[in-house]
Amino acid sequence: MNTALTSSPEEAARYINRGRLVAFPTETVYGLGADITSTAALESIFKAKGRPSDNPLIVHISSPARIREVAATVTPEAEKLIEKFFPGPLTLILPRQPWISDLVTAGRSTVGVRCPSNPLTREFLSCCTHPVAAPSANISGRPSSTDWHSVQQDLQGRIDCILKGSASAIGLESTIVDCSSPVPMLLRQGAVSLETLQEVLPSIKASTRHNSSQKAPLSPGQKYPHYAPRAQVILFDTGTGPTAVIPQNAAYIGTAQPPDGFRKVLRCPDLDTYAHNLFRFFRECDRQGIGTICCQRPPSSGIGRALQDRIERAAEPR
Repeated sequence: MNTALTSSPEEAARYINRGRLVAFPTETVYGLGADITSTAALESIFKAKGRPSDNPLIVHISSPARIREVAATVTPEAEKLIEKFFPGPLTLILPRQPWISDLVTAGRSTVGVRCPSNPLTREFLSCCTHPVAAPSANISGRPSSTDWHSVQQDLQGRIDCILKGSASAIGLESTIVDCSSPVPMLLRQGAVSLETLQEVLPSIKASTRHNSSQKAPLSPGQKYPHYAPRAQVILFDTGTGPTAVIPQNAAYIGTAQPPDGFRKVLRCPDLDTYAHNLFRFFRECDRQGIGTICCQRPPSSGIGRALQDRIERAAEPR
């Protein structure tokens, strides 16, 4: 299969409407989309990524007004979050419409929905006949793709089309909130932080991190290893240094000045820049044959909490 490249949202949407797979930009990371009504296309997502079938997909809509096409019920709590954060980097878990395929929901009675804010993405989605189900556009378990070149490196020949856009502005996947239960629950950290969510809904709680022993997860990012480069990832605390002796062939990313001796260094001026560059840095290190990546531990607040989650998952044994 030859993977087409296009800058036209209309052309990319024609692939979706014919039951094909299209990678597309969003403000978080690039997604790999299929028409939500096409069983064959949905199955192709799991095959192209090597994604476990019990890992649910997020449905992308072009405007907040289309959410009831996907969600059977929109709770009052969800309405408040939609009003404040849609379009944007927030996914809501809601009771699903009965017609939605189990391939999207991993057999659960709920579905994840989001409305991206990227203008090119929304134009693309508005040209699609139906909402688009999409996980991140990368090989399952690898760092998410934040530019179309990374998508091409992972999925060339596995998918039908890549919609070329700018690099993702945020660089981390969307925040996920479960609004299907009486108390809204933060399932995955993202750019919309717990503190920001609690300004709108003070009752929101953060869930404990799930592991591989759980059954079908409510949302992506809860069960399987994620975000891992081939290099070993080490998380270290500010001021302590990654190790007494810097590993050979090692790289560093963070906001603090590292000690001398790293082969590759990316010092970021702030946490937003750190988040924006994390997955790109992982991929660059792999291309350069780096053996160890030392990541400064971010603070456990704001986007720092999301950064810490991604780094901890990347550092898990595999």
